[in-house]
Amino acid sequence: MDKLKLEILTPNGEIFNDEVISVVLPGKEGEFGVLAHHACLATLLEAGVIDIEKIDKTIESVLINWGMVQVDENKIIVLVEGAVAIRGESESAIAGALEEAKELISDIADANPAIAIVSSKIELAAQRLL
Repeated sequence: MDKLKLEILTPNGEIFNDEVISVVLPGKEGEFGVLAHHACLATLLEAGVIDIEKIDKTIESVLINWGMVQVDENKIIVLVEGAVAIRGESESAIAGALEEAKELISDIADANPAIAIVSSKIELAAQRLL
């Protein structure tokens, strides 16, 4: 199984840093997926959800407000202004992450007409964890 390294960084620190199987990113021109050995590219990201397929086949989701990504054959570096990982070991941790995500969405609601899509993806990510 081919894998690649994913780093998601914000001004406040690292959100994710691990090897993954695939990543789906919210690009300016629409969502796009990245697998190992992907062609090199750098592009802007818009508000949305990054879906990460981890080595153990679980899916983790990270809500972002905007940023950029640099992809090469074996590594993805995502730089974002704000992000919230939708993960947790308990229902209270997941609920806390969802509250943070809702705050981030409300901060960008005026700037992005696709907020309803992002909101539904957050709810689906939370349901997968419960």
